[in-house]
Amino acid sequence: MASTSRGTGPEISLVICTLDEHEAIAGVLTEAGAALDGFAYELIVVDDSRDERTAEIVRLAGRRDPRIRLVRREGVRGLASACIAGWDVARGEVLGVMDGDGQHEVALAGRLIGDLRAGEADIAVASRFRPDTETGLRGWRRVLSRAGVGLSRLAIGGGTSDPMSGFFFQTRRWFEDVRPRLSGLGFKILVDVLASGRRAPRVVEVSTRLRARQGGASKLDLRVGIELVAQLVEKRTGGHLPGRFVMFAGVGASGVGVHLAMLAALADTLPFWFAQSVAILTAMVSNFLLNNLITFHDLRLVGWAKLRGLAGFVLACASGALVSELVAIALVQSSVPALAAGMGGALVASLWNYWSASRAAWGVASADRDVAAGTPVRHIGLAGLGDAAR
Repeated sequence: MASTSRGTGPEISLVICTLDEHEAIAGVLTEAGAALDGFAYELIVVDDSRDERTAEIVRLAGRRDPRIRLVRREGVRGLASACIAGWDVARGEVLGVMDGDGQHEVALAGRLIGDLRAGEADIAVASRFRPDTETGLRGWRRVLSRAGVGLSRLAIGGGTSDPMSGFFFQTRRWFEDVRPRLSGLGFKILVDVLASGRRAPRVVEVSTRLRARQGGASKLDLRVGIELVAQLVEKRTGGHLPGRFVMFAGVGASGVGVHLAMLAALADTLPFWFAQSVAILTAMVSNFLLNNLITFHDLRLVGWAKLRGLAGFVLACASGALVSELVAIALVQSSVPALAAGMGGALVASLWNYWSASRAAWGVASADRDVAAGTPVRHIGLAGLGDAAR
């Protein structure tokens, strides 16, 4: 592997993703710089924080050290898409990622990079689940992580004992190969990187354990698990079922339950047409709120934008009902059995609702998207890039 990238650029590009990590980021930058001493490197902080406190600390550090760069994103969140945004502006031949909360043992960077330099691997992973490792996880985080690891290995195969690791390095060649197929969904970027190649990657591992968090809060929750399942479905189907659509369809299925529960509660006391109308509207509101929380969490709407999004969502779904009816009628007239026609109409309507509601409520449309990154381009903002980045 060449010692430098693109002429006089750095060999190593380490992306550090932050979300409200102002308490930890200064120490993380200092430790990362010490771990990479002796390499030609750059540190790229991709910040999705709600305020400027983390970014200001990074800007100050960047004025002292031009190897520190900042990518400030606005109106969009998500660790996986943040990693991709950082790698897209990176100049190194070895591309790494770690969190900004101080939990990762960045001192292991030299060993991981050395394994890649040897030319025998595409990805070098700091694994928490090797037999000789104590993970550093406790309680429900340990349970959820082990469940996610097991599910990921079942869906995408072996390769590594820790497909959910947040600290790893890869060669630029591997990244450029998988880049067009990365979904950028959720928090588990390594699963995306492992499963998006045209061949199985060659992986090496170094044992690690998570340390105490220096700042910020854990992002591991049930939503992250749902995103992981949707991501695995997308990878197993070769991208034919996008992860967002899987989550959207799941929310839609829950809406059927909400509809029936509301109808059962009101049908005995109200005229059926009125009870049905209330049930439909309730299901739509429930679907919108869950999609805003889960499916489009990285683009979630707040305040007045949330009310406008709800109105757009309801109108889009109302048009979907009309589409379902027209398709079902057309199928029946073509001698398709009534039940099959109804199912066909429902399927077409679900696709229509996904496309139209995504556009109407969250501004997501295929023409506006960087599909591989899973992030609407218009929501990405760049700030604080030093002279070295230009």
